[in-house]
Amino acid sequence: MPTDHDPTDSSDSSDSADAVEPDDFDVTPYAVSGEVDYERLLARFGADALTDDQIDRFPRPPHPLLHRGVFYAGRDVDRLLDAIEADEPISIVTGIGPSGPMHLGHVLPFYFAKWLQAETGAHVYVPLSDDEKYLSKDLSLAAVRAYARENLRDLLAVGFDPDRTRIVVDTADADVIYPLATALAKRVTPATVEAVYGEPENVGMGFYPAVQATHLLLPQFVRGPHATTVPIAVDQDPHVRLCRDVAAKEVLDAEKPGALLSRFLPSLGGPGKMSASDEALSIDLTDDRETVREKVMQYAYSGGQSSVEAHRELGGDPEVDVAYRYLHAFFEPDDAEVERLAREYRAGDLLTGDLKARAAERIADFLDAHQSRRPSDAELDGALEPYRLTAEERERALAAVGLGPGVRTLDVEEDE
Repeated sequence: MPTDHDPTDSSDSSDSADAVEPDDFDVTPYAVSGEVDYERLLARFGADALTDDQIDRFPRPPHPLLHRGVFYAGRDVDRLLDAIEADEPISIVTGIGPSGPMHLGHVLPFYFAKWLQAETGAHVYVPLSDDEKYLSKDLSLAAVRAYARENLRDLLAVGFDPDRTRIVVDTADADVIYPLATALAKRVTPATVEAVYGEPENVGMGFYPAVQATHLLLPQFVRGPHATTVPIAVDQDPHVRLCRDVAAKEVLDAEKPGALLSRFLPSLGGPGKMSASDEALSIDLTDDRETVREKVMQYAYSGGQSSVEAHRELGGDPEVDVAYRYLHAFFEPDDAEVERLAREYRAGDLLTGDLKARAAERIADFLDAHQSRRPSDAELDGALEPYRLTAEERERALAAVGLGPGVRTLDVEEDE
């Protein structure tokens, strides 16, 4: 990774990254390998761990993903909390790259964003980076478009408030995304891109960081400067760091976006990131109850012992047990029940099969409700319409970079 340019040298030191790459794990927006040390990762990225005082300032009761430590770090979290307490405007940005079907690991940040919206009145912006997935994956444009439509059906099933939610697709909304990205691209040097991401594989990926920065600043381009927070998995933090660098240059009338960074929901096979593009089995949002049970019972990594007798004697380890990890992260809402499951599993009173059955049941219940709200492909375009940027919002966004109403092409005489 080039070190000749600090991508955040014009902003605060908390955005800077350690130039030393850990030897035993690697985390980038495009690949995660090895056993992730989340504390070392914070030191490398320059983010701050969430404190108990900060978690206590979120709306009560706090979301399980917060108080159970899935969201464990962030940037400018106090700015968000101050805005919540002062009843000031707030926006949340969290998106997805459509490279396959959505699974449990994808959807949890969206349900968290929905909770924030319901509790605080926040506006939520959901960008779909179909251009980036075409540029970075071995996928045709047609395949990416098909995945985008499937992902959109799942995003609508989350149940966001259409009056306070905007969903944008890069290629479908290029009339506003591309001019904004062009304005930002002029403020991002090749050295900055390489310092954050490494050398891009193609010119499209070299330009994409400006598109990503557009996603994160879009709420402020539409509604003016205000607190904006990005709840994402920690591997996506480089996008936030680069955008904060752009916003800190003070050329644009926008605040630096903050972030809430989450640990990864593991794949069924055990520790690591659940991914739509790797070989690890995941639970898709379209799986039926029987499929969920089969996947969990057969494939979920166990923290138990090799036999019932050994488990009764020695107990299991809930910290590595995938079924427990899913229940703990989101799918068992009762804190006392989560603690009981862990206690009885460690004592050997609760068997692995029983824990898996509990997780399969809770996940299937969640998916039944989610799928019941999922529009058909034929219904999608109509269902999506209330969530699209309005003509007025598009004009305000373009005006933020000097391309608002009244701008016209210069005629020959004026050019001369």
